[in-house]
Amino acid sequence: MWIDAVAADAVDPARPEPLHVQLSELLRAGIADGTLAPGSQLPTEAAIQQKFGISRSVVRQAMAGMTADGLVLRGRGRGSVVAPHHEHHRHVQRMTGLSAQLSTNAGSVGTEVLSLGEDRDARAEEALGTARLVSLRRRRFADGEAIAVIHTWLPATLVEGLTAAELRDASLHAVLAERFGVPVTAGHRQIRAVPASEQLATELSLSPGDPLLLLEGTSVDDGGSPVEYFSTWHRADRVVFDIDARRAEAAVSEPDPELVRRVEQLARELRDISSRLSPARR
Repeated sequence: MWIDAVAADAVDPARPEPLHVQLSELLRAGIADGTLAPGSQLPTEAAIQQKFGISRSVVRQAMAGMTADGLVLRGRGRGSVVAPHHEHHRHVQRMTGLSAQLSTNAGSVGTEVLSLGEDRDARAEEALGTARLVSLRRRRFADGEAIAVIHTWLPATLVEGLTAAELRDASLHAVLAERFGVPVTAGHRQIRAVPASEQLATELSLSPGDPLLLLEGTSVDDGGSPVEYFSTWHRADRVVFDIDARRAEAAVSEPDPELVRRVEQLARELRDISSRLSPARR
């Protein structure tokens, strides 16, 4: 059992951190590294008390915090168990946004508009080729839990009259296409790991410095004009990025010689038919 492999002084009153914080960090580490797997039974309060020589109130305070964070499920008669690990997948090579992709595998998806208005940003101005920009900041929820914050910059002339109400629980790309006639068809993306700032930590119910997956880039319409510059911070413990891969020689293979010969033959036949039809049209 997990508790048997843990040193008794892993929770130590001589350390400056409160005992419930030490116990919580110990349990959270076990959940994070998979030692305490989803659905596994946690030690009883009595077993934890005896192991570390701490009071029941300390154990209950640690468990209450983990329950509030969704890491532990508690119920009368069944004790405490590690909560199922909710993992949402995003295909970064697809142009569909986070809202559309989550709606296919999450129980419920919601979007909260945190801010909307004209603002300035040097990188967005360079990417979009204009100094007049609309700044849109949103928070995305899956199954009632905040999993991502999205900051999007849009050319102001492109989205005149855009309101927060029409973006609540909606896809920005769908609004751009349906209301403004701007289809988002292609773009460039890049991914990096970053620590959560104080603001992002607050918005995503994390601690400052917790890991986030940052997806950022520029999107264009069907004419190749840039229509958005965005940064999306995802909770690294909730969102997984899926990437399709193939061997380079398979991706850029030589054409089949027989197929080339048949296409060239078909082209000659079409030219011959066209030349025979031309006098008849005259």
